[in-house]
Amino acid sequence: MIGTDSDRLQAVVDTPFGRFSVAATAQGLCAVAPLGSRTTAASKPAPEAAPHVETEPGAAHAHLGAATTALRAYCAGDPTPYGGALDLAGSEFRLRVLRRLLGIPFGAQVTYGAIARELGVPGEARAVGQAIAANPIAILVPCHRVVGADGTQRGYAWGLDLKGRLLAHELRIG
Repeated sequence: MIGTDSDRLQAVVDTPFGRFSVAATAQGLCAVAPLGSRTTAASKPAPEAAPHVETEPGAAHAHLGAATTALRAYCAGDPTPYGGALDLAGSEFRLRVLRRLLGIPFGAQVTYGAIARELGVPGEARAVGQAIAANPIAILVPCHRVVGADGTQRGYAWGLDLKGRLLAHELRIG
């Protein structure tokens, strides 16, 4: 199902983890979020019954297709990282953190502190956590792979239950 919201296209994708809204602009993928979830304004999900629109040519449609394909592949156990274009907003620090998440391998877990150290800001694990909390792209920008210093699951915008299920999925496959 494809719908429009100003300059972005949106689709609803059924997955083993629930129904997800996927949105893209001409610049790239801008949001993936479980329907009915608490999300940031930047990741407003598509309506439950998004209106059907004829396939629209152009970059937004290509980005939406690539993202929905990647989401389905992830759910099927494909460990290939998402390599499509992203349309993200935020401070340079936030964007650096989100780009770093793309490098976390399928099935791996990294701590907030380790990311802070890698980005040259040791001691800023909380700032990394805040940047990650604003990630509008569930699963494909894998913030669920970030855990606390003691290896336990910490906050996740879409709930710790989903985070645990995603990590278990990856461990089962990997």
